[in-house]
Amino acid sequence: MYRLLLTIISLLFLISCKESTTRNIASYEHTNDLINETSPYLLQHAHNPVDWKAWSQESLDLAKKENKLVIVSVGYSACHWCHVMERESFENDSVARMMNDNFINIKVDRQERPDIDQVYMSAVELITGKAGGWPLNCIILPDGRPIFGGTYFQKNEWINILNQLSNLYKKNPEKVIDFAEKLTKGMYENELVLLNKEEVAFDINTINKAVENWTDLMDMEFGGNKGNQKFPNPNNAHFLLRYGIQNQNKEIIDYTFTTLNKMAFGGIFDHVGGGFSRYSIDSNWHIPHFEKMLYDNGQLVSLYSDAYLITKNNLYKDIIEETLDFVERELTSDDGSFYSSLDADSKTIEGQLKEGEYYKWTKEELKEIIKTDFDIFQDYFNINSYGQWEKENYILIRNKSNQEIAKIYNLTVSEVKFKVKKWKIILLEARSKRIRPRLDDIALTSWNALMLKGYIDAYRVLDEPHYLKIALKNAEFIISNQLREDGGLNHSYKDGKSTTSGYFEDYANTIDAFINLYEVSLEEKWLIIAKQLTEYSFDHFYDNISAMFFFTSNKNEKLIVRKIEIYDKAIPSSNSVMANNLFKLSHYYSNSDYLATSKKMLYNVMHNLEKNPTSYSNWLQLMINFSSNYYEVAVSGVDALDKIKEINQVYIPNKLIAGSIGISNLPLMEGRHSNDKETVIYVCVDGSCRQPETNVENAIKMIK
Repeated sequence: MYRLLLTIISLLFLISCKESTTRNIASYEHTNDLINETSPYLLQHAHNPVDWKAWSQESLDLAKKENKLVIVSVGYSACHWCHVMERESFENDSVARMMNDNFINIKVDRQERPDIDQVYMSAVELITGKAGGWPLNCIILPDGRPIFGGTYFQKNEWINILNQLSNLYKKNPEKVIDFAEKLTKGMYENELVLLNKEEVAFDINTINKAVENWTDLMDMEFGGNKGNQKFPNPNNAHFLLRYGIQNQNKEIIDYTFTTLNKMAFGGIFDHVGGGFSRYSIDSNWHIPHFEKMLYDNGQLVSLYSDAYLITKNNLYKDIIEETLDFVERELTSDDGSFYSSLDADSKTIEGQLKEGEYYKWTKEELKEIIKTDFDIFQDYFNINSYGQWEKENYILIRNKSNQEIAKIYNLTVSEVKFKVKKWKIILLEARSKRIRPRLDDIALTSWNALMLKGYIDAYRVLDEPHYLKIALKNAEFIISNQLREDGGLNHSYKDGKSTTSGYFEDYANTIDAFINLYEVSLEEKWLIIAKQLTEYSFDHFYDNISAMFFFTSNKNEKLIVRKIEIYDKAIPSSNSVMANNLFKLSHYYSNSDYLATSKKMLYNVMHNLEKNPTSYSNWLQLMINFSSNYYEVAVSGVDALDKIKEINQVYIPNKLIAGSIGISNLPLMEGRHSNDKETVIYVCVDGSCRQPETNVENAIKMIK
């Protein structure tokens, strides 16, 4: 019954999204060049009075011809403040007239063109001296060099800035050009990654010092970093979880589980429909910034999967299952691809876009919907001063466990769980009748790979075949639609069309996901494709000078600088992911060049690990691999998959899995085949192997 209701709600969701995107162009007063684009974000601006153009050489050439500066405005479909600036400025006729008369105006979807976004984000961060965000607004010369930038601007501020810059360029262009030259030089110098030719010792002391420096930023009461906003940063939590367990550091273990518990109880998690919002605007995870991004949810599923494996805490299992229910219901296409996001804003009954409108509740409507046990419901989800958002609106949030609620109301835990499941079905059905947030239905290869990995990790831990089925379908989608004949990947997919030559994030994350898919399926084709994509990356992205990989390939459009991504942010940097990939592939294929490159890449960032660990958490994962035993677990025989499932029920982050049911051509499996009657487990470190085992428990003892 529960699955049936979810299916019906899913169909209603898809129908409403389809209807909301069907528009009659003739009914609009304005239509600009963006009407010819496929990006949902660009199409949202296709009827602005601003004469928007998509990024192209033709647009830049037009600016040169007309001797105008260029406004590059970058955002994405689910971005709340992008919509605010659109309503205040870009839909305003007088602002549009000023922009059209004095500038060439270019809109960029940062999801579709992360290369452009990264370049001008670097410029804005250099100009402002602080972290950027979206909307990103940069004023550039016709040749692409930036002169000014920022994020959200109020209407009067925006008009004032544009007037000053336009007048300065007309009256004193040499001053503007001189500043552009200096800024571009600073951007280039900022992108330099110097090759560290000295070998550095990889030891636990460096990692310990990095974590020690990190503790100053930790909010021990609510988890996450200290501050008035809370971001999940799943990669940071994943590293700390591993570090705490492997080093038996109780303070870090407690802090990490506090983070996971508070997020799971908080309003940042959608207690009705599952899935996490981008971040919370308060310090206790209560009020979310309501957009739901695929990349957050994919990584958080992986994080909670390992947390459940360690603790067997059913709260974490619920989070995994409800998040994947959300992804399957609202972000999954029939072809197996995953959509990018749901908007932060949705329409009110009066037709106005408002942040969080879809997710809020009043006490009166909740009383009407929840016919029985409302006293328990309002205690469970804090329909009180603790759960109040604004005025009479509430966002569901928890601060009591099922056990605590059961004790207060003289119920069993099973009875509480039954009531909660019933409430969620009722509320989800009621919410499905509201006007839904806009769906960004573009499928990005890199983000799909992160969600694919989430499904793989959920399957690895929960042994739910349905999750593996979805993972395999998505992996087949990637190789059928995004893998080109020349061996490269495309970046985006929409309406049956695969477009935009892939960026390094697409390669690194797809390789990572395919390695993980091999480990749970033992289908060697995933490992073979991962290696082929790695070789393609060396041919088209690798920088011999720095021993790092550029974000853009030598086939991509050339921008004013060619970035090398090394900082781990909301998504781990493409170089840190690739360095970890090369470490694993060096074991599978006995490839010393891969291992040497992985080490060089880690050498290059060593000087920053201790000082700024929150920006290098995925690099720290790699450093743990180098600084302690890393186990190759090779399983051969008819029961190989069953043995691997048993092994995967124990948290062992410092291992990789190889295996075969029959004959394998994988170098790591060479000489490691069993007879037809028994399945053998080999546990090895750096090519040195212990006595083969047939018993999983004994094999695990060797590792521990």
